[in-house]
This record gives sequence, C-alpha cells and structure tokens, in this order.
Amino acid sequence: MIRLERRPQPSRGWSYATPAVAVLATMLFGGLLFAALGKNPVEAIRTIFWDPIFGEFAFFYRPQLLVKGAPLVLIAIGLSLGFRAGIWNIGAEGQYIVGAILGAGIGLAFYPLEAWYIFPLMVMGGALGGWAWAMIPALLKVRFGTNEILVSLMLVYVAEQLLASMSLGLLRNPEGFGFPGSRNLQQSPSTHNAELIAGSGMHWGVVAAMIAVIFAYVLLNRHLLGYQIRLIGEAPRAARFAGVRPARLVLFCLGTSGALAGLAGLFEVAGPAGQISIDFNVGYGFTAIIVAFLGRLHPVGILLAGGLMALTYIGGDIAQSRMGLPAAAIQVFQGMLLFFLLAFDLLTHFRLRFARTEVA
Repeated sequence: MIRLERRPQPSRGWSYATPAVAVLATMLFGGLLFAALGKNPVEAIRTIFWDPIFGEFAFFYRPQLLVKGAPLVLIAIGLSLGFRAGIWNIGAEGQYIVGAILGAGIGLAFYPLEAWYIFPLMVMGGALGGWAWAMIPALLKVRFGTNEILVSLMLVYVAEQLLASMSLGLLRNPEGFGFPGSRNLQQSPSTHNAELIAGSGMHWGVVAAMIAVIFAYVLLNRHLLGYQIRLIGEAPRAARFAGVRPARLVLFCLGTSGALAGLAGLFEVAGPAGQISIDFNVGYGFTAIIVAFLGRLHPVGILLAGGLMALTYIGGDIAQSRMGLPAAAIQVFQGMLLFFLLAFDLLTHFRLRFARTEVA
C-alpha cells in the first residue's frame, strides 16, 4: 500500500526539480497521446520543442516567441503576486478583454487623428480597464467577504459578452460592410503597437513584460510591501500579529494583476490582433496560470516559463500544419504541463511510503 506522509519541512530539492520533471512527464505522456492518434511521437515532440528555435525556418519563428510569450509573462507576473499572498485571481482573461476594449476604444475615438499622445493614452486606458475589472472581486471580497475565485471567474463570461457586444455595436467598423469587428488599429501609426526593431518581434508589450519582471523581483525581494505579500501567504496569523492589513493587500494584488492583464490585452489588440473582434481573446488569461505555477511564482522563473509556453504555442502550430495534429491534442498537451506540475508538486510537501497491508 502506498501512503503519503507529510514532510516536516517542504523539500527544497523537489521544489526546484518539479518544473523540469513535469516537462519531461509531459513530453512522455504527450508522445503517447500523439502515438495513439497515429503520429510519430518522436517527430511530434521534436517539432514542438526543436524546430521553432533550431529548425530550417527558425529565423521566422524565433520572433514569434516574443510575440506569444510577452502577454503570458505580463499576466502571469500579476497573478503571481496574488497567488503568493493567497489571493486567487482566476479572472485575468476578463481583465485582459476589458483592458483591450477600453484601450482600443480610446484609440478609435481619436480616429482619424494622428498624434504622438494617442498610443500612451491607449496604454493608460488598457491598464485602467483591467484594473477596474479586477477591483470588482477585490471590493466585494473586502466589503462582503465573497470568494474572489468565483467572482473573478464569472466576470470572464461577462467580459466575453461585453466583447461580443462591442464588436457588433459601439466599436464596429462603420466601413466594414456590416461585418463584426472594429477598425484595424494597425492601419494607423498612432494606434499601432508596431515592432520596435523590424523582424525581431520586439514590441512595447515585450518591453512592458521585461519591466514587470524587474518590478516584481524588486518588490518581492527589496520592498516592505513584497515582504508582507510573502508573509501573509506563508504565515497569515504571524502577518496579522505583525500589523499586516489583509484588505490592503487584496486591493493591491488584485488591482496590480488586473492592470497588467489589461496592458497585455491592449498591446495584443494594438499589435498582433489588430482589432476588437468576437474571437479576440485566445485564453492567455488562463494559460498564464500555468505559466505562473510553472515558474514557481518567481519573476525569473515566470520569464522562462513564458518562453517555454510560447514554444509550445509556436511548435504546436507547426505540428498542426506539418503533421496534421488536431488543435485539441495540442491544447491537451499544454494542459498536461499544469497537471503534472501540480501532481509532482505534491512531493514537495509529502513523501511516498510503501507499506504492506496487514491481514486481520
């Protein structure tokens, strides 16, 4: 019989090894999944993890890693602050959508004016939109003690309805022949989040993601507020005795998380996506949860995890086009990462004990 025995102290070795073991397990079981679908598992894994970086057309795919990874890192950094404090924001997808709507709305309000200040205003609008959407569960939790997981998650579906409404109504392109969707923000230099260096994939969203990583690292390791965030997550009672005010941290963590998710939405809609449309959101808010835990809620770890997840996105697209793998199989493959991460994370706090079953 196998039983779990709680460790006196969490295992530091398993804590660091879990992400690598989870990736290896994902490769193994993902390969079995691809084999069951009739595909060569070795070729599929090689296509996903090797070709985007070292393959024949890597010069084209490498910049896409920054494009895909930036919003994931930006959102995951915000989520990690709350997760460390025991505040569970599951609604980053909704904050991402509302940030994109408000930021794009500001840019479209100035159409066809060309001016240098429009894009900065859009950036502020994107952050404000995400922040405001996140403050709904924050204020409800502080005032009425509601569960932020349920409220933030339900607000995702409200945001999706809002997105559909804006695409079909207020923000619809009047010259779009009745088709849903806004004007294309890429067609105006004042509203376009263009590449800063041609062919590199580097845009303002990538810059913001790097700044967020540095900000989070300094906050958590060099600032009293970061210490309070870590303390209330690890020892809530001790934090209260030390004078930490939980309500203040709830507002700060959820507000910051929402603002970063809103920024990610703005940079995406003004850059790669180009317009507000019904299917604008592609699940970055949910995938960022995997990135945050894969990076062990550490800013540098999240940066690396964001790159890895972006690799599965790009590699998955290549595998779909070359090998005919279904999109659902790639999504299951990405979901395996979180499953195995949580499964092996159990060994950080528990050890396995093998014992014989005693016969009465």
